[in-house]
Amino acid sequence: MTLTLTKETGAADLDGVTKMAIGASWDTTGGGSGGIVGWARKARGTDLDAVAILMQGDDPVRIAGLDSLDPLSNGAVVHSGDNQTGHGAGDDETITVDFSRIPPHVTSIVFVCAAFKRGASFDKATNVSFKVYDASDGRPEQVADIWPSLLGSGNACAVAKAYRVGGSWQLEVINSRGTVRQGDQSSLLRFAIGH
Repeated sequence: MTLTLTKETGAADLDGVTKMAIGASWDTTGGGSGGIVGWARKARGTDLDAVAILMQGDDPVRIAGLDSLDPLSNGAVVHSGDNQTGHGAGDDETITVDFSRIPPHVTSIVFVCAAFKRGASFDKATNVSFKVYDASDGRPEQVADIWPSLLGSGNACAVAKAYRVGGSWQLEVINSRGTVRQGDQSSLLRFAIGH
């Protein structure tokens, strides 16, 4: 059975989960344009970016996504790579976290989805969703969904946050929209700090 996690659900206890993955998926849309313009937009697709920002307290220290697929170079947080269109079935981008390899000074990981590159837009994507997998035994099994709200403005969504509680981790849904300057990694990091 798959749960739908929401802000109201509260934090989910990840005790016993040694490896977790979050998959982002979206479909392309014509953005409300009909005819040949809408068809061309849908055929071209849109580029959303799933990003994991590793935090030490309130300070971002590493980023997984964009140009960095394994920021700690030890397999602790691994990004699947950039899907620039949203075409295809299943997850378009996936971030896998091996909690046993996370250094002790990393206190939390903020998962963000953004229309980060110039020309990208949430308005050109539909059915944006995030799946949470328990991959502890090496075979990812979906355990939860996170559906971001369609309301709100901005080109970034803080999706969820995994954080340490003693010797284990918890996952909390944030589901908060905001704006980052496209192409500006510092702006993306500042957005993550607020969550």
